[in-house]
Amino acid sequence: MEATTDTTGGAPVLRLDGISKRFAGIVALNRVALTVRAGEVMALVGENGAGKSTLVKTLTGIYQPDEGGIYLNGERVAFANAQDAMQAGITAVHQESVMFDELTVAENIYVGRQPAKGGRIDWRRIEHEAEQLFARLEVALPVRTKVKDLSVAQRHFVEIARALSQQARVVILDEPTAALSQREIGELYRIIRQLRAAGTAVIFISHKFDEIFAVADRYTVLRDGQFIADGALADITEGELVSLMVGRAVHQAYPKADVTPGDTVLSVTGFSHPTEFADVSFSLRKGEILGFYGLVGAGRSEVMQAVFGLTKPSCGSVIIDGRNVAIGCAADAIKAGIAYVPEDRQHQGAHLTMPILHNITLTILDRLGFFLRGRRAKKEALACARLYSEQLELKAHHLCQNVNELSGGNQQKVVLGKWLATQPKVIILDEPTKGIDIGSKAAVHRFIGELVSQGLAVILVSSELPEVLGLADRIVVMHQGRVEHVFARGEATAENVCAAASGLHALEEAA
Repeated sequence: MEATTDTTGGAPVLRLDGISKRFAGIVALNRVALTVRAGEVMALVGENGAGKSTLVKTLTGIYQPDEGGIYLNGERVAFANAQDAMQAGITAVHQESVMFDELTVAENIYVGRQPAKGGRIDWRRIEHEAEQLFARLEVALPVRTKVKDLSVAQRHFVEIARALSQQARVVILDEPTAALSQREIGELYRIIRQLRAAGTAVIFISHKFDEIFAVADRYTVLRDGQFIADGALADITEGELVSLMVGRAVHQAYPKADVTPGDTVLSVTGFSHPTEFADVSFSLRKGEILGFYGLVGAGRSEVMQAVFGLTKPSCGSVIIDGRNVAIGCAADAIKAGIAYVPEDRQHQGAHLTMPILHNITLTILDRLGFFLRGRRAKKEALACARLYSEQLELKAHHLCQNVNELSGGNQQKVVLGKWLATQPKVIILDEPTKGIDIGSKAAVHRFIGELVSQGLAVILVSSELPEVLGLADRIVVMHQGRVEHVFARGEATAENVCAAASGLHALEEAA
């Protein structure tokens, strides 16, 4: 398909014409077209593996296109590296920010291009100009604070300030809200609107449709490395956009497996932690999906980390299959039949520079033979990795491909496969679909249904309320480190779950 005609009358700040990129014979981008104008927010959408990351790396000079042209204000440009792209006015703010943790906010903004006075770096000017940038963004952030002490949202604001300091003409926001609270997301929306009002062209990448429709003016859809369509978001529905992304209509977003839960397999009683949670109790049955919901800081992940032995509770007990078990570390939890898929797949879930094969079999090396020595061990490891790769619909060139070469959704599938290889009784899924596209989400949801159909007990921790409502048999709602309410599937609604998560449920009962 060809890009739609510009109906706004304005010339594009950035235009891509027929961009192609290949890696060892694999076509990552195939004649992609894209335009974005001054004062416009353009949403770049597509499933994991659609080519979005490759396109961003091409725009920012990390990759050079094999074919096609990049045009800034009508003039063809070529970037030999990322520095060239930044000097031309194109900068990216990534989900995983890359900054110097031991340097201050001001130092990170001007690193590599510090103004000098009398042959020395002019620190006073650096800090003054950094303060002016944050004043312009209406963000209160001390410029002498070290970056290591900042939240994820504050790191994003530093990167946006750095882009403004370079007078960026195009700012790319790549999944910027993945780890932000609702308040921080609202603050980011405000800054995006400021950039748009100032005439900056913004490329916004997100898997969340509510965000896309909230902040973007136009959309461009990629699928399998190809341009599919673009247009005004006012002229398209969410369902139509999904169909363009996946090439088909996606029905039944949350397929609920028809499973009758069996006997109790896990009981947690009186779990407390000095600073994170207090008196948390719940039970989980065989073949059940138990949802955990709460606002940021409610303590959901902290409880799960304690159950898995990553942190030590001050009191409480864990009973599995009627037997009290002592879990002092993760190895104890694995031995007891508990698996934990963490929220942070980049740092806690996978070894990114290792192959898919080694990641999936990492948790069962004792069963296969340490370091996979011997022909039989290698054959079993390959069979295991292939089994879970196929079940999870993993998209990869081969099982020896490194995990860091995969899209975010496929990295998550590798982490899932790694823990399923332990053949657990209980699997804790902490934000299993965070930052992945709608097609990958559907695959994960289907697989969760298959797991409970096979008798596995699942704890689903999720910040996406429709996901919890759609998949869970019961929902445990937490508020400020305590269990606020447990809803049966039939009684849970978006309204009463949100009320409980906000602490309103307890207030109404008290009244």
